[in-house]
Amino acid sequence: MGKRIKIGLFGFGTVGRGLYELLERIHSTDVTIERICVRDISKDRGVNASFTDNADDIFNDPEVNFIVELIDDADASYDIVRRALEAHLPVVTGNKKMLARHLPELIELQRKQDTALLYDASACGSIPVIRNLEEYYDNDLLISVKGILNGSSNFILSKIFNEGMSHADALRLARELGFLESNPTLDLDGWDSLFKLVIIGVHAFGIYVEPERVFTYGITHMTDHDISFAREKDRRIKLVAHVEKLPDNRLVMCVMPQLISRNKYIYSVEDEFNGVVIKGLFYDKQFMFGRGAGAHPTSSAVLSDITACLYDYRYEYKKMHNSELPVFDDNVSFRIYMRYNDPVDLQLLRFDEITESYTSPGYNYVVGRARLSSLHHAREAMHSRGLFIAAYPAD
Repeated sequence: MGKRIKIGLFGFGTVGRGLYELLERIHSTDVTIERICVRDISKDRGVNASFTDNADDIFNDPEVNFIVELIDDADASYDIVRRALEAHLPVVTGNKKMLARHLPELIELQRKQDTALLYDASACGSIPVIRNLEEYYDNDLLISVKGILNGSSNFILSKIFNEGMSHADALRLARELGFLESNPTLDLDGWDSLFKLVIIGVHAFGIYVEPERVFTYGITHMTDHDISFAREKDRRIKLVAHVEKLPDNRLVMCVMPQLISRNKYIYSVEDEFNGVVIKGLFYDKQFMFGRGAGAHPTSSAVLSDITACLYDYRYEYKKMHNSELPVFDDNVSFRIYMRYNDPVDLQLLRFDEITESYTSPGYNYVVGRARLSSLHHAREAMHSRGLFIAAYPAD
């Protein structure tokens, strides 16, 4: 492609408008938005731009040489990205759900078409974690990637723990500030973090794991009792995504709340910020920190992907070519805290051992060791019965 990028933009929500505002602010001449496709063309958006509600208007426009897809419909996103690659149009997307479900196919398609697909903005907002995993951590020394990948849920937890705000009020404030997905369960139940973790797993360890295979649990059922327990133990609850290669070459992945102690980097990650801890065999731990939600932080990452294409940058997926890839396995034991409602709830989960328990008319919990496979098997039942669980590391 030439040295000038003329964008066909799909979506003009929080991030799409943020990208438009960034380009207006920097007065870019190398990158411009040619046309914007939206669902409702009759809506007044208060900007001087060329809008359409027909994707063909963008794909048939000879001036458009680049596609940016920023909509929240995963199926429509897939259609747009696939069509762009088949038309040899470089494309940037922020749709982590679509990527998590179609990434192997899209990797193969971009290789076949020799056309770039970039999506750093899909993983951690303003933190360039994917590009760092591709370029800096492109060897076998990497052990784990762990952190807060969802700025919206972290904002809510920060307001609860730091300001004593109720769960409902913190949720309302996050929605008012535009931090939540259109479907807030994506944030609160951990799915948003899961989709990002699946993408990160491909770039960190070269292995794609279907989202359905990864144990995922969120903070929807967290109550004042759980918050009090964390405070009594001098910890905070954080929604944490975790992928780790064990010494025997097994790969562990999960998303769940964790009771985080003060000596952990992510203990102090507040508000809509993300924090990612990358651990290596010889370089120990390195910490990346930045805004993970909001119009301009995320659109800045989108713009970074766009401008990278000015220099013909693309992901190489080096880890996928390793001779001995790790094998996903959820037969791994975790220490967990589980708050339950009725003694029958304890039958849902098989504990290897129970080290602490408490029972009262209004509050019951156990602390013990359970396997991810058991947690995964019991997830739907635990969720339907309103149970709360959190990983409870020793330190």
